Amino acid sequence: MSDGQPFVGYYDILQVNPNCDAKILEAAYHYLVKMHHPDHTGTPDITKFNEVIEAYRVLRDPDKRAEYDLLYGANDRHEGFAFPSGNEGEIDEKDALDDAQAHARILLFLYKRSREHAQNAGVAGFYVQEMLNCPDDRFEFHVWYLKAKGFIVISEQGTLAITVEGVDHVLSMSRTTRAEKLLIAQSSDSED
Repeated sequence: MSDGQPFVGYYDILQVNPNCDAKILEAAYHYLVKMHHPDHTGTPDITKFNEVIEAYRVLRDPDKRAEYDLLYGANDRHEGFAFPSGNEGEIDEKDALDDAQAHARILLFLYKRSREHAQNAGVAGFYVQEMLNCPDDRFEFHVWYLKAKGFIVISEQGTLAITVEGVDHVLSMSRTTRAEKLLIAQSSDSED
């Protein structure tokens, strides 16, 4: 692998941790090869495309990877890793449920604001963040998610407002919650 040529950081090219498992390695490969593919309209890069293929060719083979790891350890140049090494990529189920609850609270808050102040429904983001009592990065995630789903918009004034899709989602959530409460009440009544 050395042949007198400069060292090539295959883990750095694939943006993975050297301790990653084969599944993470393959996921990184597929993501990057698709992103840099010459037919990709957004980010084609034939040089990076070929580097990704070469890196994966070496690292997917256990024997070649073991040989490469010896060279990698001797060359102490480690850039940031975009892909996790294994368990790092797993999310705690409680975190996901907390996020879902935060999304529902934001939508309900903006829905109420829109009903009460239809002509001036926008709310400054920091008020919503303060209501949630969450850090900036988490709040940015919530806003990104709800915006990407089409449930909220950011106005020209920089305020958050619910969209028609967001209102429909709140109404759907409310109907589902009501139906669940009725079922619980009915099952309690039948047990008595």
